[in-house]
Amino acid sequence: MSDTVPGIGVKELFEEVGRGAVLVDVRELHEFVEVHASKATLIPLKTVPDSLGAFPADQVVYVICRSGGRSHQACEWLRGQGIDAVNVIGGTLAWVEAELPVEHGSEPQSPNSANSANETSD
Repeated sequence: MSDTVPGIGVKELFEEVGRGAVLVDVRELHEFVEVHASKATLIPLKTVPDSLGAFPADQVVYVICRSGGRSHQACEWLRGQGIDAVNVIGGTLAWVEAELPVEHGSEPQSPNSANSANETSD
C-alpha cells in the first residue's frame, strides 16, 4: 500500500518546515534525544493512536523516523483517520546526510504544545 502514502524528500521538507509545516518524529525517546530534525515534535509510533488529537486535521503533517519505515506505518494509520500525513523519504538518516539542521540531547516538546512532531525507530 506504499502508493497510498505520499512522500517528500528531506530538502523539500526543510523548505516546508521553514514555512511552519508540522513535523512529527515517531522514533523512540532515546533516538530523538540522540539527534532529530530541528523543529520536530516527538510522538513515538506506539503512542500515535492515543495521540491523535495532537495531529492537526486542517494541514499537512510530515512524519519522520529513522529511515522511513515507521513513519510510513504512522502515515498509513493517520491517513485512515483523515489526517493528511506525508512520509519523509529516507527519514532522519537522509536529513542528517543532507546536512540539514539538527538538534541533539533536547527533551521533546509536549505533543499538545507544538506545531511539529517526531518519529520512532524503523
